[in-house]
Amino acid sequence: ASDVYKRQVMNTEYEFEGEVGQIVYVKPVKVADLPKDVQAQVEGLDQLYAVHDSSGERLALVKERDMAFVLARQYDMAPVAVH
Repeated sequence: ASDVYKRQVMNTEYEFEGEVGQIVYVKPVKVADLPKDVQAQVEGLDQLYAVHDSSGERLALVKERDMAFVLARQYDMAPVAVH
C-alpha cells in the first residue's frame, strides 16, 4: 500500500499508466488521514489533493487542486472533481 502513496507526492515524478482519456477522480484528503511517512513529507499542510483511477487506486498526491487537474491532463486523463 505504501507504494501507492509514493507515486506522486509533491514534486516527485511518476509515469502514469492508463488509457488516453481515462477518467480520474480528484478529491481533497486530510494530511492527518495519511500514513505517518507521507505526513512527514508535507509538514505545515492540512490538506492535499488525491488523484484516483476508477478502481480507487491513488495515483497521485499534490499540494493544490488545480495542480491535480493539470497533472491528470498532462497524462491525457480526464479529471473529475469528487466532493
